[in-house]
Amino acid sequence: MEEQHKPKEVRQGVTGHNVRYVLIGSVALVVMALIAVFLSS
Repeated sequence: MEEQHKPKEVRQGVTGHNVRYVLIGSVALVVMALIAVFLSS
C-alpha cells in the first residue's frame, strides 16, 4: 500500500505545482486583458 501511495503523492505534487503556474499565468493574462480594455476605453 505504501509503495502505491508514494508515487501517487509525488505525481499529485508535481501536477499541483503545474496547476498553480497555469492558474497564475491565466489570471495574470486576464488581469492584463482587463487593464488593456480599461485603458483603451
